[in-house]
Amino acid sequence: MLIVLAVLVLLALGVWLFMQSAVFGSAPAAGRLQRVQASKNFRDGSFVNVEPTDVMRREASYWAMLGDNFNKPADVEPKQPLPAVKTDLAQLPDGKTSIVWFGHSSYLIKSGKTTVLVDPVFSGHASPVSFFGKAFPGTNVYSAADMPPIDLLIITHDHYDHLDYETVLALRDKVKRVVTSLGVGAHLERWGYDPTRITELDWDESVDLSEGFSATAVPARHFSGRGIKRGQTLWSAFVLDLNGQRLFLGGDSGYGPHFAQIGQEHGPFDLALLECGQYGRDWPSIHMFPEEVPQAARDLRTRVLMPVHWAKFALAFHPWHEPIQRLTKAMIPADSILLTTPKIGEPVVLSKTLPTGKWWE
Repeated sequence: MLIVLAVLVLLALGVWLFMQSAVFGSAPAAGRLQRVQASKNFRDGSFVNVEPTDVMRREASYWAMLGDNFNKPADVEPKQPLPAVKTDLAQLPDGKTSIVWFGHSSYLIKSGKTTVLVDPVFSGHASPVSFFGKAFPGTNVYSAADMPPIDLLIITHDHYDHLDYETVLALRDKVKRVVTSLGVGAHLERWGYDPTRITELDWDESVDLSEGFSATAVPARHFSGRGIKRGQTLWSAFVLDLNGQRLFLGGDSGYGPHFAQIGQEHGPFDLALLECGQYGRDWPSIHMFPEEVPQAARDLRTRVLMPVHWAKFALAFHPWHEPIQRLTKAMIPADSILLTTPKIGEPVVLSKTLPTGKWWE
């Protein structure tokens, strides 16, 4: 018994020491913590969603989930490397608004002379360790070294598939300014970012970045956390006003009435980037099912829908191409919403080039 107890103590100590490493970031403290605790969205020690939201459905069976993990579909990952386009990001045109997707929820926006990078993950994995959540073959065609100077880095929330320690560290000298959700700046400061370059927003707060360029944090239906305790930092979607165009950057969110509210207050949108993958029966409230994505686009009143949060990591149990297949079937032509489905690295140019190829087939 003493030997078993000693082993358990050593194991617990090892886990604790590992979780002190830089990849886990830091919790809000001092003045940042005071601002977190003063937020109307922070209650009983945690940030909360606009409407009651369970991370896991109450009827979920952890034994069933464990079984699902060992009985994933054979095509949860692609059998062949995914096709990609290597675009020279420094040569994107100034006259139009271009979006280049890097797989999952990472993308670059170039409009006029302004470059925005959202939730970049270039380390090849979506977890604190390199052997879990590995990127699909063919999707690692871009790295931090390929990024041009970044006027604005947007981080929607602090999950590993959106806030990647290795990538953010490698980009530090290229980034002029960061806008993120309330509390997330604690991670960035630990990783050497100048706090004067970081702007943290609560929901419905805005920041003017330059003439004709502003960002507003709006509610998403999700959660946050890089360790054991959830909800110590906020999760957000962002409304981006850039050179006369309005973009919706959805981050992670389950479906809910907040989309219609955002559409009423901030719409219509020229483009909405909405998640369509990594859903599951046991977490229906925190990620949208593909059939819910077109409804969210209608609620937002967007002209163009670009689905993201798929085609790079297998973080759920569905086949890798199922999200886009179900989404395209759920689109209603009468809605007049344009769906664009670029390959990784293939530029989308608003009012000019909207790729629609079914490359996943």
